[in-house]
Amino acid sequence: MQRCLGIDYGSKRIGIAISDPLNIIARPLKYLIASTDVKKEFENLLQEFQVKTIVIGMPYNLKGEKGQKAEEVEKFITDVLRQFSIEIVRWDERFTSKQAHQTLRDMNVKKKQRQSKEIIDAMAAAILLQSYLDSK
Repeated sequence: MQRCLGIDYGSKRIGIAISDPLNIIARPLKYLIASTDVKKEFENLLQEFQVKTIVIGMPYNLKGEKGQKAEEVEKFITDVLRQFSIEIVRWDERFTSKQAHQTLRDMNVKKKQRQSKEIIDAMAAAILLQSYLDSK
């Protein structure tokens, strides 16, 4: 079974989530520092998890339009992800970081861990990936 990979792109950190083999449940996987060799990291992830689809969060504004951040995501797709012959789905990521904070609170995660931007980024990736999986 092939999985889906969720990406919450940021200029400093990139949150990564992965689906289960049946593409029912998403879970936070890790985060990458954007300044590292992310192409190699993605190549390893795609092979390790036999990924069939990449779902990347698109930061639309409240009117549903693309802003400056969305252009950064498009550049990332062009520069990094297009080299892989794989389906890329752009998915609305509005409010995923807020949902990630709330989810961690609901899980009774300690305040110090809830304030970790790395954990928030990976959780946001899982939330947007879960939203995509639920739509299927």
